[in-house]
Amino acid sequence: MELDIIGLLGACSYALDCVEAELTHVATKHGKRVAYMSVCTAQKMGITGDALQDLAACSLLHDNALTQYIYEEFHNDLTKNNTENITSKQLGIHCIYGEENLKMYPFLTDVKNVILYHHENADGSGPFGKTWEEIPLFARIIHLCDILDAFCRTPVFDDAVWQRAKDYLLKNKGTKFDTACVDTFLEVFGQEHFLSLGDADLEERLWNIVPRKKRDLSDEMCKNFANLFAKIIDYKSEFTSRHSLGVAENAARLSRYLGDDEETVLKMYLAGALHDIGKAAIGNDILEKPGRLTDEEFSKMKNHAGYTYLILSQAEGMEDIRDWAALHHEKLDGTGYPFGKTADELNRQERIMACIDIYQALTESRPYKSGMTHEAACEILENMVQKGWIDGEITEQIKKCFA
Repeated sequence: MELDIIGLLGACSYALDCVEAELTHVATKHGKRVAYMSVCTAQKMGITGDALQDLAACSLLHDNALTQYIYEEFHNDLTKNNTENITSKQLGIHCIYGEENLKMYPFLTDVKNVILYHHENADGSGPFGKTWEEIPLFARIIHLCDILDAFCRTPVFDDAVWQRAKDYLLKNKGTKFDTACVDTFLEVFGQEHFLSLGDADLEERLWNIVPRKKRDLSDEMCKNFANLFAKIIDYKSEFTSRHSLGVAENAARLSRYLGDDEETVLKMYLAGALHDIGKAAIGNDILEKPGRLTDEEFSKMKNHAGYTYLILSQAEGMEDIRDWAALHHEKLDGTGYPFGKTADELNRQERIMACIDIYQALTESRPYKSGMTHEAACEILENMVQKGWIDGEITEQIKKCFA
């Protein structure tokens, strides 16, 4: 299957940015700024072609394990106090998770240890005690750009931010950051170029340096790629842990049961894995509220489907997967969201995804409830059919497929 893989990475980095902005308070577009600064610096060092593509991918995904790390190490309780007291060893755990996750990604060159060592300091004071000679160049570049952007912690780049950033780099040259990377960065990013990091065309400039090309990936690689992003979303909240993967597996299972060709089955899997990626933009105070949501909170919650649509719209050639994923809360009577589509406007795959999302939510266990039996879940689906919300024939097939 052909995928605009870099474009999809860029789109999904938005999800990571939302999570980081909420949990660690970095400025939005962190991933794309790190990627842009990294590839510009690497270009000056003579990096081109596939290697530059892979550096962009690593940069966009350098914090891919953030939600997993916070979930497993802090049980999603990343308070301000916790943030200030994260140890070097704990940073290393996040890097280990991230390195392992990116084994799912189809890199074109050798990027071993780039994510693992992207928090290492040049003088050996990082999580693994590696000095700059032992750290891959890409890891050193990403480290500088990541830490600098987090240090600046601003979406607005002005003269004061530039001076503060420059002073910070020079102060930490040879200790936190290796000398060659600092010198090259400052050569590339003079004041005017640095100030442009806050411009609206940053992403366009990134894609001009790293062209987006569709790549033909195996079914297994496509699924692995989708699973990576499903993990990012599912780990964001223990209330929805593994929900996206469950939807992906069941959507593909039902699609195959109904006789769809393997390409459609694969697309259903991808749509299921990505259907809740918009939840990255929804605060955990809403996602994990134990009681009933207020009207205002529910209105914000409903936005996640629209965010999924917007995020996946950024990847070329994924319109069908985008629609199957984003329209999972639409209802046949037009009372669903995000677009209020009616039965005539919803195709078979979109109807399947709506039913599977409900079925998965009902049958999976969460911290506040045990999963329902197949029979009990199907009774609720039947009730929704009677209300005119979901497809009756698909509900009948779910009864048979998952019995």
